[in-house]
Amino acid sequence: MTVERAWDRRGTNRGDARRAALLAALEELLLDGAALDTITVSQLTKRAGVTRSGFYFYFANVPTAVAALAETLYDDAGLANEILADITQPPAVRIRQAITGLFDAIDRRRHIFRAVLAARASDATLREFWEHSRAEYAVPIARLITAERRAGNAPAGADASALALMLLELNDRSLELFALGIGPARRKHIDAVVSIWLRSVYGTDPEEAR
Repeated sequence: MTVERAWDRRGTNRGDARRAALLAALEELLLDGAALDTITVSQLTKRAGVTRSGFYFYFANVPTAVAALAETLYDDAGLANEILADITQPPAVRIRQAITGLFDAIDRRRHIFRAVLAARASDATLREFWEHSRAEYAVPIARLITAERRAGNAPAGADASALALMLLELNDRSLELFALGIGPARRKHIDAVVSIWLRSVYGTDPEEAR
């Protein structure tokens, strides 16, 4: 399942002005404080100047339009994976950079991420895509864990694939709490997540010595 196939009916037309107008209208409503379950196709098409059939040319429903609006968040998640895989940097450095980058992404697009959470809860296709994506993102992390163990940089431990998946589950839940304004302060939250990653993969938390 690719990113486009999960929700975008016309992936090759992502630059289309009508699609862009619909997503802009959706973001405006979210910025205005509208809850996802109050936003209708009629509202979006009227604000965007697009016909109702035009909306359905691109999206199956409002939740899938939210998922398309969140494409930059998926890019941020991909970048975090790239940072984690950069073994030229010490583990504590790259793990902190990756986790901080994810929190920064939510800071920039909190209104979108909150809408994504609501869309995921209301749409079975998006829930399936979310789980599928987490599993895909876990693959390179599992490879990294395995490579670090073989190189003697990390101790043996739980199955690498299962560990990678659970660490991404930790990230998801942490970002959800942060987006909703629940849990510890931002710095303490990041510190805790980084510590769990370091201890889980490397068996130690070198940042404690700072």
